[in-house]
Amino acid sequence: MIKNAFAYPTLPASDLARARTFYEQTLELEPVEGADDPDGVYYQLGTQILFLYQTEAPRGGNTALSFVVDDLDAEMKDLRSRGVSFEDYDMPGLKTENGVAEFDGMKAAWFKDTEGNILNIGQPTEEQLRMLRDRLR
Repeated sequence: MIKNAFAYPTLPASDLARARTFYEQTLELEPVEGADDPDGVYYQLGTQILFLYQTEAPRGGNTALSFVVDDLDAEMKDLRSRGVSFEDYDMPGLKTENGVAEFDGMKAAWFKDTEGNILNIGQPTEEQLRMLRDRLR
């Protein structure tokens, strides 16, 4: 059944070489060895997989991938040191200050990869993190 299937994010890239540089150098992800695909690359994310592939398909205006982190401020500082710029939003239900939104105790920030995909880093509360982990079991 699909509800029990293993799922992973798949992100589009119009320039796969440029995208690989971003994911491998800026985000420091490592390609999965032996998972060769002529049109894309797989990355290991903890116990999850990310597939990045070459396409000319248009991008959505939504968050495509979220990373759960322990220290949002430290992650932002590290990413900024590697050239990442964080998005600022001011819309109903979401307002950022210096790139950070806070809601229900969670802190989050958004940035774009070289292909225009919107990525998120979030620092949940202990309770939110426990809930996320329980759902992944």
